[in-house]
Amino acid sequence: MEAELAALVATGATTAVGLMVTETWEQAKLRLLRIFSRDGGTAALDGELERSRATLVAAVGAPDQADLTSDVTAGLRLLLRRLLEQQPDAAAELRALVEECAPEQDTAPIGSVHNSITGGTVHGAVVQGHTFSGLTFDTRGDTAEERRNGTSERPSS
Repeated sequence: MEAELAALVATGATTAVGLMVTETWEQAKLRLLRIFSRDGGTAALDGELERSRATLVAAVGAPDQADLTSDVTAGLRLLLRRLLEQQPDAAAELRALVEECAPEQDTAPIGSVHNSITGGTVHGAVVQGHTFSGLTFDTRGDTAEERRNGTSERPSS
């Protein structure tokens, strides 16, 4: 499969799986089924899509959510790849679905960010950002009062 179609398959699968947990899924599912209807047998596909959707909806917030999403995406990617190998003219419909339903890409220029802390004295680490995990801080038992008075027993470096 040529690179352009492979990219379309990947984007199509990711887009469809993303839509499965949204309010627009029914509309997107009908369009997806229409794309697959060229070779018949959409009843089985409809059932599979609904089972996949139920799995994803139930997995929201679960520890294995990312794994399940990845599995559903891989399965749909395989179905789309087979479809486009057998019926290359279905690519135009899939491309239209992706263009209409894919999340908007942020095309705004990246600007600078200025963070400031106001409203008092901070005696410790300040962390600003979007997502953090696994943060640890060295708090050897000294208190803010000890640091202010210079009586902390923290070893000097």
